[in-house]
Amino acid sequence: MSSKQHVTVIGLGPMGQAMVRALLAEGHPVTVWNRTASRADDLVRQGAVLAGTVEEALITGDLVILSLTDYDAMYAVLEPAAHALNGRVLVNLSSDTPEKTRAGARWVTGHGGVHITGGVTVPPSGIGKPESSTFYSGPREPFEAARPTLEVLTRTDFRGEDPGLAALFYQIGMVMFWTSMLSYWQAIALADANGLTAADILPHATDTMASLRGFLAFYAARIDAGRHDGDVDRLAMGTASVEHVLHTNADAGVDTTLPAAVVELFRRGMDAGHAAGSFSSLVELMKKPAA
Repeated sequence: MSSKQHVTVIGLGPMGQAMVRALLAEGHPVTVWNRTASRADDLVRQGAVLAGTVEEALITGDLVILSLTDYDAMYAVLEPAAHALNGRVLVNLSSDTPEKTRAGARWVTGHGGVHITGGVTVPPSGIGKPESSTFYSGPREPFEAARPTLEVLTRTDFRGEDPGLAALFYQIGMVMFWTSMLSYWQAIALADANGLTAADILPHATDTMASLRGFLAFYAARIDAGRHDGDVDRLAMGTASVEHVLHTNADAGVDTTLPAAVVELFRRGMDAGHAAGSFSSLVELMKKPAA
């Protein structure tokens, strides 16, 4: 009989499957459930047990991990068996907005369960690796009880008892990730139009991304101090630069949606009277809805 915590994993997409494998490798008994039961076939061969119903899955595990698309999927899956949430601890690793996460936590609590929010910061390939991390928030005591099991998956980064905080930190990362990767695709498109490959520009792209770390720290301190002085850079010069980027892409005949959006934001800053200040002043425009 295993002394390890019995875990139920609901949702067997690539992330859910990776988590099940990591838990099994560490000796945890694992029960699984998925709408398409055949996704569990390989996991069952490795030692997982397939529950016949969501209710059975909920009541079997000491800890229940949800790995679903979003909170609407959580309701769709769990509502028919909501009575079985009573007394269960759910670690919800599904992605959604902080407000929908808070509402979901209230829903689980209303049915007698405990909701812990998680925001996994790595793809499935990062599960089980020591450098990987997941944000968590929710009631502290149940989280601490679950921590040894959760650390089989990734390092844990607890952000507080507000269930929305883990979702917020996750979405902050996603804001940066998706926008940054789109800039890389734009660079590759521009390179391709000029006879270069992604491999050709990779060293330069890597160096550029690595240089951003220093910029992040430099501007964070100034922004928190309310400083947008034009002593290091000026928005007017930045606007000229992003217009050059836009024109270079247009001249190459590639899609200009992304660089045009950047230029539009810079021009809004100019119209707001920030030409002589730092381009960090754009953050003040971004704190408010666009007119």
